[in-house]
Amino acid sequence: MPKSSQDGFIRRLVTGRTEVPVIAFAKTLIIVSTIFMVLSAGSLAVRGLNLSIEFTGGSSFQVEDAKNDWEPRMIETKLSSLGIPDSIVQEVNEGTGALVSTTALTEIEGVDDVEVAKEIETITGGTVSISTVGPSWGETVTRQALVALVVFILLTVGYLSWRFEFRMAAAAILALFHDILVAVGVYSIFQWSVSPATITAFLTIMGYSLYDTVVVFDRVREVAEEHTDEPDWPAIVNEAINHVLIRSISMSITSLLPVISLIIIGSGLLGATTLLDLAVALAIGMGLGVYSSIGLASPLLVWFKTGRLDHTKKEVLEHADEVANETTT
Repeated sequence: MPKSSQDGFIRRLVTGRTEVPVIAFAKTLIIVSTIFMVLSAGSLAVRGLNLSIEFTGGSSFQVEDAKNDWEPRMIETKLSSLGIPDSIVQEVNEGTGALVSTTALTEIEGVDDVEVAKEIETITGGTVSISTVGPSWGETVTRQALVALVVFILLTVGYLSWRFEFRMAAAAILALFHDILVAVGVYSIFQWSVSPATITAFLTIMGYSLYDTVVVFDRVREVAEEHTDEPDWPAIVNEAINHVLIRSISMSITSLLPVISLIIIGSGLLGATTLLDLAVALAIGMGLGVYSSIGLASPLLVWFKTGRLDHTKKEVLEHADEVANETTT
C-alpha cells in the first residue's frame, strides 16, 4: 500500500501498521542473546557475585545525627588500619547518616564491635547502632528464592501450555531464563553488591518479563486465527510484533519512569541509598524483559514452528500490505 506524506513512521507505529522486519534478523538476535548469556555465565563462574553481609555474615553499623564533616573514605581508612579489610561505607541522608558494613569481626583478632562503633562515632560525631548478621539468614533467603523460582517456572509452563501451546511456553521460559541470567551476570561483571532487595527485584523481573511475552504471544494467536490457510509463521509473528510494538514501548516507559526516579531522586538527591539495589535491578530487568519478548521469545517461537532462522525480509513482510489495507479500511 503506498504511503502518503502524512503517513509517517510515528503514525503507523501508533496504529500498529509498522513494517519492522524483526523476524528477518532472528538468527542474529538469538546469537546476540546467546553471547550475552555466555558472558554472564562465564563471569558468574570466574568472578562470582559480590554478596552483601546478609549472605556472607558480618557486622553492620548505622550512623544517625552525624555532626562532623566526614567522608566515607575516612571511615574506610580507619577501619583498614584496625585490620578490617573491604569495608563498605554508604553515606545517607545528605551526610547526617551512614551505613557501614564489615566482615564478621569475630574473625579478626583484637577487634570488637564496640571499638569499631567508637571509632565511627569519633569520625562522624553521630550515634552508632550495631547489628550482627549470620550467614545462615542469607542461606535461608537464597534457598527460599530458588524454591520460589522452580515453582514459578513449573506453574508458568503449565499455564502457558494450556493457554497457548507448549512451544510458546518453552520460548517464554527460555526468554525468562535469559533475562534472569543476564541481569545476574551484569551484577557479577560490575561486582555490584547483591542484597536481599536485589533478590526481590530478580524475582519481580520474572513476572514482568513473562507479562510482556504473553502480550506478544496473545497477539500472535489472534493473528494466526485470522488466517484460514496454512499459517505462515514468520509473517504472522512479525505482524503480531508490529501490532504490539507501541504497547511494549509505552509500557516500558511508564514502568521505567518510577524506577528511574528511585535511582535519581530517591538515591541521588534524597540519599536513600537502600533503595538503589532494588531500583537498579528492576531497571535492568525491565529493559531485558522488553528486549527478550520481541528479540528472543518471538524468534524462538518461529524457530520452533518452522525449524528455520534464515527468513528473508520479503517472507516476514508478506502480509504487511494486506494488514495495512484492513486497518485503514
